[in-house]
Amino acid sequence: MINTDEIKQILKIRLSKKRCQHSLNVADMAVKLAVKHGADKDKAYLAGLIHDICKEIPHSEQLIMAKNCGRNFTSEEEMVPALYHGPAASYYAKEVLGIDDEDILNAVRYHTIARGGMSRLEEVVYLADLTSADRDYKDVDEMRELALSDIDRAMYEALRFQISDVLKKGSVIPSHSQSAYNRYAALYLKKNKE
Repeated sequence: MINTDEIKQILKIRLSKKRCQHSLNVADMAVKLAVKHGADKDKAYLAGLIHDICKEIPHSEQLIMAKNCGRNFTSEEEMVPALYHGPAASYYAKEVLGIDDEDILNAVRYHTIARGGMSRLEEVVYLADLTSADRDYKDVDEMRELALSDIDRAMYEALRFQISDVLKKGSVIPSHSQSAYNRYAALYLKKNKE
């Protein structure tokens, strides 16, 4: 398997300077979240580095890789080219970089849309992408604090934010995202009843 220094060199070639810096920031935040919430910090760093490795190649190439990633690429996702890069990166990680760790591959694959039954590593990478140092949306500081303190609540709030954004755009909500939202909403509702 390729090492992280080699991956950083590949990122410099494949990504713009801004996207490369984002990937480094996500990797750093993923380590913080992994340490806080009991995930493997080395896997978190690696998944954070490569999560957007296919983001800037043509959508036609992303789609081919996404369809071949072997990780349940759905018809709803196929309707939204912006969602291709996660499954494409998972494919690239396995086929080109030689990464065969299922948890890393799933963390990369679902970093944009989430899914029901996420592993802790998947949650960490999903939230790291949303809360990395380069993110500057309204309330990002509160989301960072939440991600570091209560990962289930952070997932719930992040999915509410994601789905609300998709609805504003009038796009489709992938079934994986629906499943993830329902899981974390149920956890949140149960916790608040206690």
